[in-house]
Amino acid sequence: MKIELKPIGIIHSPFKSKEDIPCQSYKSAETGEIEVFKEFEDGLKDIEGFSHIIIVYYFHSSKNYSLNVKPFLDRELRGVFATRHPRRPNRIGISTVRLLERKENLLKIKGMDVVDGTPLLDIKPYVQKFDERKNVKIGWLEDKLKNEVKNENINSSFRE
Repeated sequence: MKIELKPIGIIHSPFKSKEDIPCQSYKSAETGEIEVFKEFEDGLKDIEGFSHIIIVYYFHSSKNYSLNVKPFLDRELRGVFATRHPRRPNRIGISTVRLLERKENLLKIKGMDVVDGTPLLDIKPYVQKFDERKNVKIGWLEDKLKNEVKNENINSSFRE
């Protein structure tokens, strides 16, 4: 089976290198712009009614993958599928961002956590009733998030 993905746009960000980006979009107050290619502009109809969107993109700066990675907030190797690390076999990333405005095929967003020039694969509306889950377990992150502020700079290898 062959799978081909075609970018629908490009993400314009103030972050020019992987080392500059915040570790998660919820930590970022930075704004950026999503340029949806003109051929896909009609798909943006009604999007301005949503406060948040989920963007799906391609980690174009990651050149290889590892099945075990050292994620942000940890010193131990973890399975890549138990992390949000960019060194993934298919290099697909997601972020939930605030949609500030739409002007034709351009979306201004807040919560930027991607490198400038990142290819956009898809956009989905964030719908709290659909996306929020009850009784959630977060595995090895449970204790890490309690101490997040203390451990802010434990590991930056996720940017590799």
